[in-house]
Amino acid sequence: MQKNKRLSSTDGSVQGSGCQPNNSPQPKRTLSVAPMLDWTDRHYRYMARLITRNAWLYTEMINTNAIIHGNSDKLLAYHPQEQPVALQLGGSDPAVLAQAAKIAAGYAYNEINLNCGCPSPRVQQGAFGACLMREVTLVAQCLNAMQEAVSIPVTIKHRIGLDKETAYQPLADFVGTLREQTACRIFIVHARNAWLEGLSPKDNRDIPPLRYDYVYRLKQEFPDLEIILNGGVTTNEQISQHLQYVDGVMVGREAYHNPMLMRSWDAEFYGSRQPAVEYEALVEQLIDYTQQQLAKPDHSLRHMARHYLGLMHGLQGARQWRRMLSDAALLKNNNASLIAAAWQAVKNSSPSQFSTSI
Repeated sequence: MQKNKRLSSTDGSVQGSGCQPNNSPQPKRTLSVAPMLDWTDRHYRYMARLITRNAWLYTEMINTNAIIHGNSDKLLAYHPQEQPVALQLGGSDPAVLAQAAKIAAGYAYNEINLNCGCPSPRVQQGAFGACLMREVTLVAQCLNAMQEAVSIPVTIKHRIGLDKETAYQPLADFVGTLREQTACRIFIVHARNAWLEGLSPKDNRDIPPLRYDYVYRLKQEFPDLEIILNGGVTTNEQISQHLQYVDGVMVGREAYHNPMLMRSWDAEFYGSRQPAVEYEALVEQLIDYTQQQLAKPDHSLRHMARHYLGLMHGLQGARQWRRMLSDAALLKNNNASLIAAAWQAVKNSSPSQFSTSI
């Protein structure tokens, strides 16, 4: 097993055991960005934190065996500015989950989340993800083992049901059992069923119908639990509507493809009086960050720039921005000046759109 290191990164990255969680008061989980495989890596999360200071950020799901037997620094290290940040684990063996959670706690994560919602065939072969909803006793054992291993909150993310089950009661029984048998009090509920057969992971995000009313009923039935709704949320108006019934809202694909959606979150949902980040300042910070990362081995501009493609969504020049930051010939030089050039192209396309704060 790769031994953990202590803080040693030149950019201050959290890299190993001995680190202490941020003890300052954490913002409420009113808003969060969903864990998305291959998307919400440390480079995306750093960008998201520049846009919103308060929303919780979640890692992509990481397999417990990879943490225990692989390079834990490569998998778990992150920039401390990302906090509050939660790690999502995939696994179904209580002892192994506890061991992985203990390793992860050394990286000062603010929360450990158990994935009980992913329906992919590969995850099913590992006997974890959404199929765990059929084994509530095992889920309880997993949550308890992790909570005994760490002092930070252990939470769960799950679906409203499996396959073509349409009744509410199995969902309530699942949540109620975990409420009685574990210390878990934070439930992130994807308001769609997970079809374990017949649908691809992509189709599982769109085809099963959304049942927000089921998530609302959970909050009514279990008022002492923190219920966070996930699934299909694309606008701040929808967020405001859901927050009338639940404690928090988790946004996934829209926060990735249109990240500046998060720009108003601090003021609108957290009451912040700090001004929202300006495009110019955001781009400058991303250039600085990218230059720092490119100075490290095995880092490429392509791996970072792919997360920036949606930043200019809705602006004139957005197409030019996307084209330049996805051009393989331009990216191969690994020079952060490409971001500056793409930004200049956006400004040149319509200078008036930046004459006042957008």
